[in-house]
Amino acid sequence: MADSSAAEPTTGASSPPVASDENSTQIQPIRMPTIEEIRAQEVWNNCAVRAVTSGVMGGGLGLMMGLFLGALDNPITHDTMTARQQFVFTAKQMGQRSWNSCKTFAVMGLVFSAAECIVEKARAKHDTVNTAIAGCVTGGSMSARGGPKAACIGCAGFATFSVLIEKFFDRHT
Repeated sequence: MADSSAAEPTTGASSPPVASDENSTQIQPIRMPTIEEIRAQEVWNNCAVRAVTSGVMGGGLGLMMGLFLGALDNPITHDTMTARQQFVFTAKQMGQRSWNSCKTFAVMGLVFSAAECIVEKARAKHDTVNTAIAGCVTGGSMSARGGPKAACIGCAGFATFSVLIEKFFDRHT
């Protein structure tokens, strides 16, 4: 008995039992961002930077999709063409298709990102309404050459598609 009483502290106050690691939740200290992180965030919050970045990334995606889909095209080639002529013809077709897809996706990314950023800053909210408005602006502007009816259909279609994608990825929770 003397051994067990010697092991306990003699402070007079009884110490509470220590909880196991599974039951206790430890509070982690808050880490403040560094100056570099704050500056990077400020740069990324600029609508022009977002729009240009999205345009470049959209152009890259369009280029890759154009190359891939251009390779899948089966153009009607003449039997009089040699293998080299057919290869050159196919390469030119792939290049034209990639460049057109690159331009389309770059403009689409730029317009959508700029519209969403501007609407988000104007409304001071980050929700699905911004996506719907940006989709409408993008779809309407991309199809405006077809007239007002095409612009309205493009607006409604792209806005619907944008909202569905947002709901699928569930970004705004």
